[in-house]
Amino acid sequence: MVRTIAAALCLLASAATAQEAYPSRTITLIAAYPPGGNTDLMARAIQPELSRALGQTVVVVNRGGAAGTIGSAELARARPDGYTIGITPNNPITAQPHAIPLTYSLDSFRFLCRVYDNPQVVILGRNAPFQDFRGMIAHGRSAREALVYGAPGSASTQHILMAALLKRASVEGLMVSFTGAGPMSQAALGGQIMAFIEASSIPASTGLTPIAVVTAQRLPHLPDVPTVGELGYPVQGSSHGGLIAPAGIPDAAAAAIERACETAVASEGFRTTAQRLASVPAFLPGDRFRETFAAESAANQTLLRDLGLARP
Repeated sequence: MVRTIAAALCLLASAATAQEAYPSRTITLIAAYPPGGNTDLMARAIQPELSRALGQTVVVVNRGGAAGTIGSAELARARPDGYTIGITPNNPITAQPHAIPLTYSLDSFRFLCRVYDNPQVVILGRNAPFQDFRGMIAHGRSAREALVYGAPGSASTQHILMAALLKRASVEGLMVSFTGAGPMSQAALGGQIMAFIEASSIPASTGLTPIAVVTAQRLPHLPDVPTVGELGYPVQGSSHGGLIAPAGIPDAAAAAIERACETAVASEGFRTTAQRLASVPAFLPGDRFRETFAAESAANQTLLRDLGLARP
């Protein structure tokens, strides 16, 4: 009897030790977009620093497609043990569930930490019949020809921001959908679209001209480019994101990842890479990260309905 009790106590002690030992093996980090895009680049920027802070290997796995919803759905179905986590921007979680039927919602995830903020800018297409933001609005109001703009899919962050801007300006526009920033930039360089909204790194990498920034203040690396608010249209938005996990992840694992994430975001390696990508390191702990996404989700639900983009 004594031996049985001792054995049981040993088993309980071993179980407790195992729970305290997180992480004890490789962690999979799902990036819900294809290789080469901003989400993938941010995942690979944070991966070595996160591995170092956690003391275990973190492996990035791309699950791109359907505006980030395929990878997000896979993450929501994953075992909530802390060994499968994801990195995502806001749109698949805060906008897409209001636009199309999905198997997940905001409540399907545990929010671990925000990692980055990726400012968005309005970019001029080559050979566009206007030269600045005011010219774009004037062209749209002239009715001489359609204002043709690009976006990486319906109800994407960039589509929502441009649609909101044009609605405030009482301008109709024709949206052309692309699979991502690369093809959209090529279309702008080829004169196939007149304007689009994308990351602030795109003008530097393509030679295209930024004509306004969709932020509260001017960007340090684009000091001469006005905000849309300065131009009379107080619309703001960015593609910001961070680490999430399936709902039900153990609190101890979530806390360990949050601490490691804060260390990783503050590291020189991550900050240098983020700066090169024109993204801003922007750590928030899990609870505050969730609050930002929850508020944005509620706002998007109303905005998408107003824009005629919400699902029935």
